[in-house]
Amino acid sequence: MTDKTSIILENIQNRKSVRNFTDEPVAKEILLTLLKAGMAAPSARNRQPLAFVAVTDRLLLDGMGEGLPYTKMLFKAGACIVVCGDSKVDLQQGANDLWYQDAAAATENILLAIEAMGLGGVWSALYPYPEREGHVRMMLKLPPEVTPFSIVPVGHPAGSDQPKDKFRAEKIHWEHW
Repeated sequence: MTDKTSIILENIQNRKSVRNFTDEPVAKEILLTLLKAGMAAPSARNRQPLAFVAVTDRLLLDGMGEGLPYTKMLFKAGACIVVCGDSKVDLQQGANDLWYQDAAAATENILLAIEAMGLGGVWSALYPYPEREGHVRMMLKLPPEVTPFSIVPVGHPAGSDQPKDKFRAEKIHWEHW
């Protein structure tokens, strides 16, 4: 195993959900790096039906936190990234409902980049919850063809959150069930 492989696998294993942040802001250059990581995710037929909203404005972060029941960490996060699907992008051949798989891959890429950069973040679902989608849609003034999929609060960790060991040998089947 090469050093690069070890680093990548260690980053994957060390990824954790961080919900407690300091008040330190997150620089736009860092957010741009995270957005590039999200855009590097696989995309069905390479149609790239995603759009992203990066938020650093304290009033918007707090306003979204007020309306999202499981995303109160926005009150302390230095920023967030909202991963969205854009229905104007035709995925072709009856595959228009695959956008959320692309959005999930992009969200995970962002989380892995957050971990690699020594920051903290957590995946909070917006889709398929109409009340959550509606709140974010209103706060960010999203057009009707854009569906908010996930929101990732980003910040400087304020604790010692630890990754969970999720490996379960009993869930593995070799050759057949």
